[in-house]
Amino acid sequence: MTAGAQLRLGLRPNLAQFGLLVGVNALVGGVLGQERTVLPLLARDEFGLSGITVALTFIVAFGLVKAATNFFAGTLSDRFGRKPVLVAGWLVAVPVPLLLIWAPSWGWVVFANVLLGVNQGLTWSTTVIMKIDLAGPRQRGLAMGLNEAAGYLAVSVTALLTGFIAARYGLRPEPFYLGIAYVAVGLGLSVLTVRETRGHAHHEAANHGRSEGPRDDLGTREVFVEASLRDPSLSAVSQAGLVNNLNDGMAWGLLPLVFAGAGLSVGRIGILAALYPAVWGLGQLVTGAWSDRVGRKPLIVAGMWIQAVAIAMIAIAAAFGAWVAAMVLLGAGTALAYPTLLAAVGDVAHPRWRASAVGVYRLWRDTGFAAGALLTGLVADLFDPRVAIWTVSLLTAVSGAVVFLRMRETRPASVVPGG
Repeated sequence: MTAGAQLRLGLRPNLAQFGLLVGVNALVGGVLGQERTVLPLLARDEFGLSGITVALTFIVAFGLVKAATNFFAGTLSDRFGRKPVLVAGWLVAVPVPLLLIWAPSWGWVVFANVLLGVNQGLTWSTTVIMKIDLAGPRQRGLAMGLNEAAGYLAVSVTALLTGFIAARYGLRPEPFYLGIAYVAVGLGLSVLTVRETRGHAHHEAANHGRSEGPRDDLGTREVFVEASLRDPSLSAVSQAGLVNNLNDGMAWGLLPLVFAGAGLSVGRIGILAALYPAVWGLGQLVTGAWSDRVGRKPLIVAGMWIQAVAIAMIAIAAAFGAWVAAMVLLGAGTALAYPTLLAAVGDVAHPRWRASAVGVYRLWRDTGFAAGALLTGLVADLFDPRVAIWTVSLLTAVSGAVVFLRMRETRPASVVPGG
């Protein structure tokens, strides 16, 4: 029996390795979560950055570097394999929490976020690709739901913990000790226990029938054009991903400052910062599998429009309870769209260039971090933070309309309810 014949697609035959990768991605999310509550407050209170745009430079640096790294992670994974890229991403993360602890100036914090962008681009992209490899077409939505749920639940829990730690001990260094632990465990697991999955993609490609999508022999440049412009579904998904993370860039950078300006304590800001990714993460346990049954497009459109409503609620609200409700709704809308967008990319892309397509999608999606920080920072500094929030709400509603008008349903015809 050949090696290819021994490979089986699906969650059940690959459960141990898939579960390990879910855990690894939770650690990836934890490394990101160490910043969610603390860093915007650190910019204001320890480094004295008064302008919102300047204070959010760390998100701009993170978003641009992560976006570019996503693209190369997909291409490198297709060329050299998934595991080497994953391990390289963890190695880059080693100095990040140490830089955040010892940074004598804001430039050091920005540099730490350049490294964090490389780390997140390599590790998160690779765990996504590896889970798609293992799951096969029938359970792709469920696989992405589990992957993103693990990552963003870890973001949420870490944001909450660092908020409580900062409220008790201060903004540095104690909150970043969690990041040191996450990096150590993630690197160890990736080196010692994670197995290569590129063979599963080759196995699927060998049994992949012809489809309505692009041909199977696209080069890197052609994949970029297909995913960005030419293919209606892929390009609609890419712009929705960008706007989705534009929202997250606003939630990460601007909202803690808005909440602090309203007089909320660091502990309450931590609760709000954790609530949105917690609902987002838990919701994906349901929405990813749901998209395998009802299709991708309805969930993406509904998710974008629900996010638009939630962001408008944040702009209107002026009290903790109302913001709690808005952050819950924002998390629910994001949960509908986030894993479903990735599943749609996996549906359309041929297995031979799927990793590259995921990289292109994630390039556009994570450019949204930088776009969100720049847009909301500039509008907030020129006008008012609430004007910035209203602007993001409008853009999100328009993005949902683009998906509604341009995207076709991508769920494979062989994936039927109960199938």
